[in-house]
Order: sequence, then structure tokens, then C-alpha cells
Amino acid sequence: MIIYYTDGSASPNPGPGGFSVIKNGVPHILGSEDGDTTNIRMEGKAILAALKDADGEHAELFTDSEFWINVITKWAPGWEAKGWKKKGGEIKNLDIVREVYPLYQKSHVTLTWVRGHEGDEGNEMADEWANKAREGVRI
Repeated sequence: MIIYYTDGSASPNPGPGGFSVIKNGVPHILGSEDGDTTNIRMEGKAILAALKDADGEHAELFTDSEFWINVITKWAPGWEAKGWKKKGGEIKNLDIVREVYPLYQKSHVTLTWVRGHEGDEGNEMADEWANKAREGVRI
């Protein structure tokens, strides 16, 4: 089984951003977007990159983004059923949601929340590399 840790970073928030995917304890994917972005957006991009990388393999994905776990497992099914709409306005980061949700549905990946900045080695590594990605570092 593959073990992923993911994280995103934007500083300031919004501002320049980056994300990282740690695979089996090793930095594996680093990325960013042009222009200003948000921490939440970068967290979503990291999870999306890990799901693509898993490519049908059994995996556990650890993230400190409880928000994205809720988006993928609780909210997206209802939004999809309503034509990608929700009460109260637009769905932020809909481009990522519409890509990550079906990938997750077809995957064999378990999403697991981990408290950020609490000494979890994989989470700390993902945070460090997301900050490096924000600064332009690539593997």
C-alpha cells in the first residue's frame, strides 16, 4: 500500500502558493500556480496530484485539510446532484472539485485527517516541501 502525505501553502494568503506530495516518505511531486492563490486551493491541488499518482493502486492519503476531506466525501455528492450548485452562492475552487471528486470515487485511496503542525513526521515533511514549492523548488 502506498502512503501519501499532502500539503499546500500560500504566503501571504492569498499570494504565491505551492503544494507537495510525499510518497512513502520521500518528496515526490511539487507544484504551484501562476499568480496569487490560496492555501485551500493548494491543499486541493496536492490531493488531486496524489490521487492521479495513485492511479488505481491501494493507498492511504494523509492530509491536514479537514476541509478537502469534507468536500470530497460529504459535500461534492450533493453539489454534483444539483448540477454543481449549492445554496448560498458559488462553489469555490470548483475546477479542482470537479476533477478531484470523480478521481476519488474511482480510486482505492483512503483519506485520513491528521492534525497539522503537531509533530507528525509525514505532515511536517509535506509542509516543508509545500513551502519550498511555493518558493519555486522542483524535484
